[in-house]
Amino acid sequence: MRKWTVLLVMVVFIIEYVVYAWVGQRIGVGKTIFLTLATSILGGLMVQFEGRKVLESARGQMSNGQLPGRTVVDGLCILIGGLLLLIPGFVTDTIGFTMVFPLTRPLYKLWLVKWVAKKMKDGSITFFRR
Repeated sequence: MRKWTVLLVMVVFIIEYVVYAWVGQRIGVGKTIFLTLATSILGGLMVQFEGRKVLESARGQMSNGQLPGRTVVDGLCILIGGLLLLIPGFVTDTIGFTMVFPLTRPLYKLWLVKWVAKKMKDGSITFFRR
């Protein structure tokens, strides 16, 4: 697992570097740096807003005696998207924005639910009920 993680970090770094250099050549270094900072600030604001909405929804579901399963998956997508927005670069920012944005988040939710179900079926993830 570690060698895959290291390989993934290296590949993401190389892709981000190439895209960052390409954008820098097209629009200039100053505008590229400004765009990077702007996407980080806008992404942080989006994460705060969407995170609060999901947290309120989860609280409402729990106060009604329901399990907030899908809401937790929303929160996980927002968390991962927020982490990707912290990484400077255009590719990770694009993926992060699509994970935080409510209209594109269902694409990731579907994949995430399937992945967790597969891991639970394999026995990699165990689930305990009281």
